[in-house]
Amino acid sequence: MEPYEKLLLDNRLRLLLIPQEGAKTVTVLVLVEAGSKYEIKELNGLSHFLEHMCFKGTKKRPKSIDISSELDQIGAEYNAFTGQEMTGYFAKAQAKNFETLTDVISDLYLNPVFDPREIDTERGVIIEEINMYEDTPQRRVQELFISLLYKDQPAGWDIAGRKEVIKKISREDFLKYRQDHYVASAALIVVAGAFDEKETIEIIKEKFAEISQGVKKEKAVTAESQTEPEILSRQKTTDQTHLVLGARAFDIFDKRKYALQVLTDILGGGMSSRLFQKIRGELGAVYYIGASEDLFTDHGFFSVSAGVDHNKLEIVADTIIKELKRIKEEKVSDKELSRVKDHLIGGLILNLETSDELASFYGGQEIITKEILTPENIFKKINQVTEKDIIELANDIFINEKLNLAVIGPENFKPKLQPLLDFKN
Repeated sequence: MEPYEKLLLDNRLRLLLIPQEGAKTVTVLVLVEAGSKYEIKELNGLSHFLEHMCFKGTKKRPKSIDISSELDQIGAEYNAFTGQEMTGYFAKAQAKNFETLTDVISDLYLNPVFDPREIDTERGVIIEEINMYEDTPQRRVQELFISLLYKDQPAGWDIAGRKEVIKKISREDFLKYRQDHYVASAALIVVAGAFDEKETIEIIKEKFAEISQGVKKEKAVTAESQTEPEILSRQKTTDQTHLVLGARAFDIFDKRKYALQVLTDILGGGMSSRLFQKIRGELGAVYYIGASEDLFTDHGFFSVSAGVDHNKLEIVADTIIKELKRIKEEKVSDKELSRVKDHLIGGLILNLETSDELASFYGGQEIITKEILTPENIFKKINQVTEKDIIELANDIFINEKLNLAVIGPENFKPKLQPLLDFKN
């Protein structure tokens, strides 16, 4: 028996129920297939701006304070987020407050009013958010890396958008975008934690009865194009040089994604990983360093991120490249492979201890892939990864034609770093 129940309501809205034994809280999460990859260039940032505006007033709760005060009164945690391929709205509170949570979340999702005065006010908020990211090089370098990979197409644009676009977005733009994307067939309601199933289904049916039955507009397909290593170096006065070095991988449907998880953890998954031990432990050249994999419906990448002593940038970049070469050539020991698998599995178990994390885990899979794997299914697939799988994968993605490096620091580092980006030496 699966630890969740998936229902398709009469209005084509999907409902995912995830009971949690012993829980005292409940999370209501609404996900929709909408994000920056569904935008056109002239409206880049609209998905994120719309997410903000849903909290600025609804037909039932005309002012933002009406929304926040009602949730604050019951001690709820609540927020929203926008990604490349989905947008989410959630609230979490004591189980007894489920109906209140659902009423508020459904209201802000279904009935935002987009008051022109509030739109103008929120423009300033969004622009300051963009300025904040620009002043946070550890984050900004991640955006530069993505723009280097995918250039001028939706997959390469910043989720927050561009300031000149934010200044021009109109109420009509919000309404049209919602009409194209915020429809029942593209939405998912997730309820996780402590709840009564029968009562929950009836409340969800009632609160989301008026969801749009429109036809979903699809996103553009991401194009991949690269023939040699590429570098993007951005000058900014910083006390550290921040870098992201990585490679194009594959989409989230690729069966090698579990091997990629293991490979990523070997290289940069925690304090016992190879890169942490070598570059922080031995060289003392960084405070933070780690690796990650990011997979989407039609593209994906592997990356290593670090904040580096300016004077040790070249040796750090060279060491990362050498470690990527090493994993292409040397067999991973049984001991290291076992440790990494235990680390991945243990981390996932810890992450799923709360109702909001359960909602994100199951809901994220359903909204993106339309297929749900339980933690046990994932553990099995991780444990099936072999050292041969890792070497084959490393030799496929760690090649010059997929290699990229983004850097933010006090000078143009491209001339110094370009010669180092070569897996053939």
